[in-house]
Amino acid sequence: MVHAALGGTGAPPERVRDALLDVLGPRGTLVVPAFTPENSDTSRAHRELTAGLDARELAAFRAAMPPFEPDATPCPAMGALAECVRTTPGAVRSAHPQTSLAGLGPRARELMDGHDPHCHLGERSPLARLYAADAQILLLRVGFEVCSAFHLAEYRTVPRPPLRDYRCVVGGKGNWITYRDLALDDGDFAAIGARLPRALLRRGRWAGKQVVLLGMRAAVDHARDQMAGYRHGMA
Repeated sequence: MVHAALGGTGAPPERVRDALLDVLGPRGTLVVPAFTPENSDTSRAHRELTAGLDARELAAFRAAMPPFEPDATPCPAMGALAECVRTTPGAVRSAHPQTSLAGLGPRARELMDGHDPHCHLGERSPLARLYAADAQILLLRVGFEVCSAFHLAEYRTVPRPPLRDYRCVVGGKGNWITYRDLALDDGDFAAIGARLPRALLRRGRWAGKQVVLLGMRAAVDHARDQMAGYRHGMA
């Protein structure tokens, strides 16, 4: 699973995609986040997009929001590599209207299928399948603040975090779904990553920025243990 920022490298996303697929080989599967926070009126992205609008303008903006379509809706907030992978012929995208993932390779359909639209990134999402498959995470010129695998750790903390309501537009303009799911919080992901044992990480540099490779299982397990402590007021 790759999170990447290609700005300033001069490398087109297609070249990076092909290099990653070459390294993975014919049995490997490349996965990227294909999140669409713009599709929800309960997201931080929506609040930023509509900042300063009055009530009438806000209602008009909401009414015009296009529905999520797995095969067509772009994921601009996820960067050029994610959009490149999503649009590559043969890629498979999961069905969640706000936090989908996209995969390219022999296990893509197996990993992406069955993403419950009421479960962002928990046990009924591709993240749980990636964990079970002993996937690796590649942070390509980005930090742990975007390491979405840590969200799976949130679902596995005890006691469980609180729930909140989410809304997304799906299946036709004006057709909204509302559901309750975990109140996801990525505000401490960078700090969690900084506390991971160094032995778990392989580090390098590319185009002036750090690259980190690590196993998803170890990362999620350590993140879960951290969250179960300080997030609930324990030492």
